[in-house]
Amino acid sequence: MTNPGVVRVLVVEDEARAAEAHADYVGRVPGFELAGVARSAQEAARFLGTDDVELVLLDMHLPDGHGLSLLQRLRAAGHLCDVIAVTSARDAEVVRSAVAQGVVLYLVKPFAFAAFRAKLEQYAAYRAQLSDGPVAQDDVDRMFGSLRATSGPGRLPKGMSADTLRQITAVLRSSDAALSASEVAERVGASRVTSRRYLEYLADAAQAERRPRYGGSGRPEVEYRSLG
Repeated sequence: MTNPGVVRVLVVEDEARAAEAHADYVGRVPGFELAGVARSAQEAARFLGTDDVELVLLDMHLPDGHGLSLLQRLRAAGHLCDVIAVTSARDAEVVRSAVAQGVVLYLVKPFAFAAFRAKLEQYAAYRAQLSDGPVAQDDVDRMFGSLRATSGPGRLPKGMSADTLRQITAVLRSSDAALSASEVAERVGASRVTSRRYLEYLADAAQAERRPRYGGSGRPEVEYRSLG
């Protein structure tokens, strides 16, 4: 049964851990509820054909096609649900095409829950401006302004650098084996404490897997493997 005033959300994400994390994130933001999770474009299209979804969180890299191709199919079929891109795709042409096809917001992986929540709250602010009746120019400006606003929580936590995050992400992705914070620190030239903070950020964003490493004496060390 649909809950009035609550936005029903479909998560379209092929990576299992990321899909689980995004689904969990949706449930933690007031005013939103999870309608379902689709792991492919075909599964998403089937779901949208039978369920009243208002917002799609769309990954661009799907096993059976590009997210933008799915979006074209949805629009051609008459689906007017809003779409937020939640993806690692950073190519400017993809971003331009997403905007041209009506993607209202774009969230680049990796991210933590704070960034995810900020985008949904930004979208909620936009919806709050909507009206069934005629709108004046000021009303239109406020609606578009809600989507363009930069929200502080969507940024990296204080003291974290986007450049360092990119370096640590690249080190994890290029390694065939899981790495400890000390091993990552050595490769990027940072302290172990700094590396661990970024690795935990990636793990919380479902972009890295954390697990104990056994074999030495004392407490097991934590190691991280990229999920990107």
